[in-house]
Amino acid sequence: MKRVAFLTLDDRADYVIDDDLAIAELARRGWRVDEIPWRRRAVDWRAYDGVVIRTPWDYQKDPAAFLETLAAIAATGVPIANPVDVVRWNLRKTYLRDLEKRGVPIVPTRWGRGLDAAALPALADALGGGEFIVKPVVSANADDTFRLAPRPDDATVATLVRTFADRDWMAQPFVRAVLDEGEYSVFVFGGRYSHAILKTPAPGDFRVQEEHGGIITAIVPEPALLRAAERVMATLDDTLLQARVDLLRMPDGDFALMELEIIEPSLYFRMHPRAPANFADALAGWLGAR
Repeated sequence: MKRVAFLTLDDRADYVIDDDLAIAELARRGWRVDEIPWRRRAVDWRAYDGVVIRTPWDYQKDPAAFLETLAAIAATGVPIANPVDVVRWNLRKTYLRDLEKRGVPIVPTRWGRGLDAAALPALADALGGGEFIVKPVVSANADDTFRLAPRPDDATVATLVRTFADRDWMAQPFVRAVLDEGEYSVFVFGGRYSHAILKTPAPGDFRVQEEHGGIITAIVPEPALLRAAERVMATLDDTLLQARVDLLRMPDGDFALMELEIIEPSLYFRMHPRAPANFADALAGWLGAR
């Protein structure tokens, strides 16, 4: 019997997690899956055939400790997905710069550290003069993500300066397609397309995560969307167990990469009847190759 650990977080109460569907599929195949919080100590990782980074959705609060946990698991020789070096690269959203250099279209982005109130107007102008987004370079769940008017009010500026003091940030123009159309996610397991969804924000919001009221819809992806996702995945050196490619349609009609989620992507197994089996097939292939 294969035995696998799914890394998760201690307090799951505020999150929508449907890994039970994949766990049930694996159980039908004779596998055992244990969900283990990543902060738990004294775990015998050698008891597992593999460890999958599934839902440790608080890692951004202490990324150094998270990486230490992954390194400790890897040091036992137990396979971990996705690999630690890929996780370390993907943890900082500066990976988008690397992908852009490899020919992947991304939403135009400016980078910095610390925010100066006097510099905000110039930043807004550099991003096109309209609404813009500022968020941390290390972040998840839309934590500390701000949608800003071209000239934010004094209270908002004070909050921004305080939030990003001595902290790396990224800024992008606010793409209206988030509201008008939504954000697309394409899921790739073991290098193969599995399924796709469209995420739209709740009325009055701009965040598409379910924890913020986002609405999730299963879709059949149009060919251009699939090609855009394939283009992103083709730039990677490794065939990964799990990946989620988040894309937006830009004003010119082409798709641009918002995020490449390859650390602990929410995989929305419930949105497609074959998704749990697709994941189980990829997991079996991943372990079988080791």
